[in-house]
Amino acid sequence: MADRHADSDGGRALRRAAAAVALATGFAGAGLLAAELQEETLAAWERYLAATRERVAAELDDGERFLAVDFHEDGARFRREALAGDVIVEGMRTHDERGERIRVPKGSINHLVGLILVPDAALNDVLDGLQYDIPPHELQEDVLDSRILSRDGDTFELYVRVDLNAPMASAQFNIEQRVEYVRPGGDLAWSRIEATRIAELEEPGTPNEREKPIGNDSGYLWRMNLFYRYQQVDSGVLVECEQLTLSRGIPALARFFLAPIINGAPRDALEKTLRSVAEHLGAPAPTDGG
Repeated sequence: MADRHADSDGGRALRRAAAAVALATGFAGAGLLAAELQEETLAAWERYLAATRERVAAELDDGERFLAVDFHEDGARFRREALAGDVIVEGMRTHDERGERIRVPKGSINHLVGLILVPDAALNDVLDGLQYDIPPHELQEDVLDSRILSRDGDTFELYVRVDLNAPMASAQFNIEQRVEYVRPGGDLAWSRIEATRIAELEEPGTPNEREKPIGNDSGYLWRMNLFYRYQQVDSGVLVECEQLTLSRGIPALARFFLAPIINGAPRDALEKTLRSVAEHLGAPAPTDGG
C-alpha cells in the first residue's frame, strides 16, 4: 500500500510538473498573451522610480564615493574586477523610506547595474562618442534604427526601434527617449535616459505593421529608465549603467519556468551594450610598428 501511495503521489507530482511546463510553454509561445498596464502597477513603478532617483541624487552628491557599486558591500571587488577587464552585471533593489520592499501589483521591475572599463580612453572622448559619433543602432545590436528628434546642448530627444529577444518571447518597439548628459568637470560625468513613449509593434516588418495600443500589449516592456555614470581612472574610463524596466507580472504557475528566461533578457542586453561601448570607444590596440 505504501509503495502504491508513493507511486500515486509521484505520478501526481509528475503530472502537475508536466502541466506547468505545458502552460508555461503555451504562455510564452503566445507572445506572453495580452496584458493591460493597470493604474496600481504604474503607481508602484512611479514610487519605485522616485525612490531610485532620490538615492541616485544622494550618491552623486556624496563627495567620496561615486559609482552605484561603490555603495555596495562588494563594491571594492566589483571595481577590481572591472579594472581587470571583466564586465560586471548585478541585480539591484530600491526600498522605500522605511527600508521595505516596494511591491508592484500585476507587474515586475527588473533592476540591474552593470560596470565596465573602456580601456585607455579619455572621459570627454567617451562622452562625445556616445553623444555625437556613434548612433545607438551601431552601438547596440538590439537597436535596429535610431535618429535624433531634437537637441538642446547636452539634452536631446531620441527615437530608437528596438528588437527585444528572449528564447520564449520577442517583440519590437518604437521608443522615444529623453537623454541628458551632465559634465560637471573633473573626472566625473553622468547621464540619464528616460523612455517617454514605448509602443510595441504588431506584425513588424510587414505591410500590416502597426503599433499596439500603448499599455495594452504583451507587457514585455512598459517603462524604462537608465542612469549612467562615467569616471576617469588611470587605465581608462569606468562606465556604469543602472537599468530599470517595468513589465507585466508572471502568473505564479509559470513563474518558475519563465522568470529566468524573461529576466535574463535585460541582463544579456545590458552586458552586450557595455561590451560594445568598451569595444567602440576604447583606444585601439597598438600596431607592431608603433
